Amino acid sequence: MISKSTIDQVFETSRVEEVIGDFVQLKKSGSNYKGLSPFSDERSPSFMVSPVKQIWKDFSSGKGGNAVAFLMEHEHFTYPEAIKYLARKYNIEIEETEQSNEEKEQADTRESLYLVSEYASKYFQNVMHKTDPGKAIGLSYFKERGFTEETIKKFDLGYSLDEWQAFTDEALKKGYQLDFLEKTGLTIVKEDKRFDRFKGRVMFPIQSMSGRVLGFGGRILGIDKKAAKYLNSPESDIYHKSKVLYGIFQAKQSIAKEDNCYLVEGYTDVIQFHQRGITNVVSSSGTALSPEQIRLINRLTKNITVLFDSDAAGLRASLRGIDLILEQGMNVKVCTFPAGDDPDSFAKKNTLEEISTYLEDKAQDFIQFKASLLVADAKNDPIKKAETIRDIVNSIAKIPDRIKTEIYIRECSRIMDISEEVLFSTLAQITKKETQETHKKVSQDRKAFDVIKNQDQSNKKVDVQYELERKIIQILLLYGNKTEDFEDLILKENETNELVLEPVKHQAKVFEKIYLDLQEDEMQFTNETFRDLYYTIIETLNQNPDFLIENIVNTVESSMASEITTILMEDERHSLSDWERQNIFPKSKDSTIAQLVSETILSLRCYLIDLKVREFQQGTLSNMADTNRNILEEVKDYSGLKMLLSRKLNRVL
Repeated sequence: MISKSTIDQVFETSRVEEVIGDFVQLKKSGSNYKGLSPFSDERSPSFMVSPVKQIWKDFSSGKGGNAVAFLMEHEHFTYPEAIKYLARKYNIEIEETEQSNEEKEQADTRESLYLVSEYASKYFQNVMHKTDPGKAIGLSYFKERGFTEETIKKFDLGYSLDEWQAFTDEALKKGYQLDFLEKTGLTIVKEDKRFDRFKGRVMFPIQSMSGRVLGFGGRILGIDKKAAKYLNSPESDIYHKSKVLYGIFQAKQSIAKEDNCYLVEGYTDVIQFHQRGITNVVSSSGTALSPEQIRLINRLTKNITVLFDSDAAGLRASLRGIDLILEQGMNVKVCTFPAGDDPDSFAKKNTLEEISTYLEDKAQDFIQFKASLLVADAKNDPIKKAETIRDIVNSIAKIPDRIKTEIYIRECSRIMDISEEVLFSTLAQITKKETQETHKKVSQDRKAFDVIKNQDQSNKKVDVQYELERKIIQILLLYGNKTEDFEDLILKENETNELVLEPVKHQAKVFEKIYLDLQEDEMQFTNETFRDLYYTIIETLNQNPDFLIENIVNTVESSMASEITTILMEDERHSLSDWERQNIFPKSKDSTIAQLVSETILSLRCYLIDLKVREFQQGTLSNMADTNRNILEEVKDYSGLKMLLSRKLNRVL
């Protein structure tokens, strides 16, 4: 187990905006940062990070928490894995206490698959660097490709021995279970036989954005015509080829910094570019580009430059990918290399300056690229030219931004020598058809939804006590440690023996004021989560008055931490809409904390009195005996108290 001192140091050192910034492109928004949700497909930011409170909230999915919670949600880390990741990031030495057998057995299946994959990666590296066949075959191959020791280490490249079960036997000897070796695809099991999937191949570990090994790509070095040149891990619980990009771990910071991502096809294309100094590059690993892969890039930048060699098949494939990128609202350019070159060979031949200049000069906007490619095919055939224009307009129709759409229509008009009116008319036809199909589907879904919605709404009521209890927790979390001037209104008899409200001013901490008021009225929380939160906060602040209350999220269990985050970030939500830019300035609650506390407590008192009165009224209807008079007296007393509290509440407001 990781020692408490290490965990405390990790929480003190790590910065939530830096941790999340490695995975999501964040932009400053007042005192916070905002970005696109990494947990859902969206085009308007609903993801908020608060450096002051050291928490994050995703308003689209409802998830939230601290830096550790983000890693657990986004990367599917266990709690210890998240702590270790942060410790490595901030160069904190990890102190561990010995684990019991029971704790060792608690690792779940996904974690076991990660551990097996990470072991395999280290095994393949060790084989390549420390065995004679590894050095002679694997290391020699990478050296021949022009890769330096530093580059080989950076990408954790390795080699799998040309033996049927060398890796499997070693993994089993180390205590890894055959079931997990099979589930990752590293070992193939057939009846009573088992053998290594990547026998005799150089190995490219495929990593997640945080650096966890998800799977492998292996290139054969022999001349076996029956075997595939490249072989990837099969789909598993941790590896989905359509959802990962090779090199994203090494490239993420550079992509965000450069605000552009170069997209290539192969592993060696990525590695060669990195070695030359262009590090904002990733690969789709030979698979067709998917929406999930595009969204992965979209978290870091809005700009993609697709790099392809000049063969016709590759160019045709790029056209399909371009439309997918446009649908995601991203900006796309295409750059092709001279005949006979691919990104790997081109990078090997040229200096960093020459490559950068070439990419800058030759990168075409998608419409120029598509037009030049399709026009070459159409030549002087008017029917083919018409099909080409329609194809280009089809791509433009996928762009969600109307300003960009109009600019591209004008560009298409210029390049293809056709009037803008005709292009806009064609665009309108395509858009209308797509809209009708969408409306038809939405209409069908809505009919089914409305039946459920109408049933729900008829029974839906506002839970006043829930809202007031939640408001008290919010006040404690936001302002619990603040000292405020409170004005209490005390009931006193005046000279004519009438009850009047007399103001009495005093100074107190917010949490003390709330605690004493609730104690005085013997009020209890009905919501179990809020009750647990209330006593946790009061106890924490009583024992340590200097405690930063936002840090409480680091000390409670995950379900409670999620509720705390939601409450803490609720007031930040307005900044997602940039009201200030529209000259709308929401009023800060900091200036009226005392009023907010008094108003909330009084509102809760009034609500509880109403409940009591209704309880007495029901007792009167069910009990027609002499006790009726006593009940009516109680009702009269409570009604009088309610009237006084209402006057008090009005004065506060």
